[in-house]
Amino acid sequence: MAREELTRLTGNGNGNGTCGKDDCPNVYRTASGSFVVQGDVTDVFQPPEGEGLVEIPESVLREAVRALGW
Repeated sequence: MAREELTRLTGNGNGNGTCGKDDCPNVYRTASGSFVVQGDVTDVFQPPEGEGLVEIPESVLREAVRALGW
């Protein structure tokens, strides 16, 4: 899946302006309705093989929920 196939729910210029175009924590929605999360890599525990862990601020998740109208 390419980035162009995702709907970006957060980081569309509504934040505090401290991030660049593609380097902020973000939440994306896929065509199938699942989510892709971009954030800082964390090692709080070892996930199963093939999975990864990222950390995002609560404000990013709240922005995604608002974008979805939930």
